[in-house]
Amino acid sequence: SNVSHEIGSPLTSIIGFAKALKDENLDREQQDRYLAIIETECIRLSRLSDNLMKLAVLDSERHPFHPSPYRLDKQLISLILACEPQWEAKKIEMTVEVDIVEINADEDLMGQVWVNLLHNAIKFTPQGGSISVSLSVNGDQAVICIADTGQGINEQDQQRIFERFYKADQSRARSAGGSGLGLSIAYKITEMHTGSISVSSKVGEGTVFTVMLPLRQKVMKGSSNCEMYTGTVS
Repeated sequence: SNVSHEIGSPLTSIIGFAKALKDENLDREQQDRYLAIIETECIRLSRLSDNLMKLAVLDSERHPFHPSPYRLDKQLISLILACEPQWEAKKIEMTVEVDIVEINADEDLMGQVWVNLLHNAIKFTPQGGSISVSLSVNGDQAVICIADTGQGINEQDQQRIFERFYKADQSRARSAGGSGLGLSIAYKITEMHTGSISVSSKVGEGTVFTVMLPLRQKVMKGSSNCEMYTGTVS
């Protein structure tokens, strides 16, 4: 039912505006506006298809899962910089504070987690807001926090935020092109790595997503053989 709804809504828009384009009396401005809507809805369908495929593969027992040691701090910084055009366009202040941490995980899959969380933070942070990303060590776990200054999520929605197709704000999610699958994918991948993902939020004050992953080995914070990056990415 959820899949049918998510596919049917953009298809209805595409069909409607495609028919409208047949009107010979439309001026160029109207044509461009209708074409832009069709393009947006096609992109939404493409993302939905990609996410459904990812979930199907993750749910499959034949899913390729290849954990190996890698530097989590380097991955986070690389992905944050890759998102720079998006957060720079909204004049968002991006603050990063990461310890050097090595984990044993599937780097490609974990990359999908960080991309989903970062894109969500950027999407729902207002113009001129701020996002902070931190990576630290707590006992035998790596702790990653991605915090934004968006409008926040109410307590009732927080309990269902990781459900497939669930959208905390239906109108806002639709205008932003969301399908309610990004957080489900992040949850599934984190679960596969015997980790956890949680959300803490207050309406009007922002949201913090916290991911905890088992370490490959313990990292001594602040010691001479453990570097740390702290600063504002620019």
